Amino acid sequence: MMCDNLAHSDLVFHYVRWHNVVMTSNTLSAKTEHQLDEAVTESVTAVPTAETEVTPDDMASAESTVDAAVEEAHSNLQASMTNDSAANDHEIHSGVGVLDKTVKILDALESGPATLGQLVSQTKLARPTAHRLAIALERHRFVLRDQHGRFVLGSRFAELAAAAGEDRLLAAAGPILQTLLDRTGESAQIYRRQGEQRVCIAAVERASGLRDSIPVGAMLSMEAGSAAQILLAWEDSDRLHQGLRHARFSAAKLAAVRKRGWAESINERDEGVCSISAPIRNASGQVIAAISISGPSGRMGSNPGHRFAPLVMGAGKYLTDALIKASISR
Repeated sequence: MMCDNLAHSDLVFHYVRWHNVVMTSNTLSAKTEHQLDEAVTESVTAVPTAETEVTPDDMASAESTVDAAVEEAHSNLQASMTNDSAANDHEIHSGVGVLDKTVKILDALESGPATLGQLVSQTKLARPTAHRLAIALERHRFVLRDQHGRFVLGSRFAELAAAAGEDRLLAAAGPILQTLLDRTGESAQIYRRQGEQRVCIAAVERASGLRDSIPVGAMLSMEAGSAAQILLAWEDSDRLHQGLRHARFSAAKLAAVRKRGWAESINERDEGVCSISAPIRNASGQVIAAISISGPSGRMGSNPGHRFAPLVMGAGKYLTDALIKASISR
């Protein structure tokens, strides 16, 4: 009887070995697992119980059958993994992947704000997938949330569009900045927004004397300065509200900027420094940059806007017209 029990235990061990092969495979399809179950059922029924007499032939036959089932499980597992790999390769090469799913999210938001449920409905993506992609896009500022928590297209697209047009802007900017310097006697710059800061993309300076020196590539705050006012004044309401949280200028001041078309800063960014800025727009009318002059307040006077604004606005309009012309001729 002890031998019978040992034989039975040995066969159970083989069955458990087969079972582990199947159950530890997280790549087998439901169909494959079902086929393996059927393949081993016959062998399992051949396993003697502890109450029956086990002969050497029974032992060898049952062990052989279970071993065959184990080998078949391994074979099917390998085939399943190969097929899954091929399917993944097909998904990548056929363009059906993360990028295409991401584009579905962006396409859905092109028509306006959307909740997560609406994104799922429009894209037909699984809810966890849609949520994961939307959050990733939000992290990179391609997607933002409005005041109601809905997903909307983010500011990163405007920044990329501005960068795409930067070469054309810079090509026309040099002579205009030099003209501003010659006519005002003050340093001149062009800024564009980059995230929560602004970057100087072009500049000319006075050759001598007291001056406001801003090198190309310098990153400045969006919380102060006439260029910051210009770059924020025409933003959508959500981004405008967010930008005003820590700003040294008010919503009323930005409303005045929009009305008159230029901005003035006196001791706002730095003590003793004044600046005047005007918008540069693309062919769609979107403000993509700010053109400025800046210098010491003692030289620019107590009311620099009325003195210099027409020149700065004229320079901004000239560059806007140049961008529109370049866009039409493309």
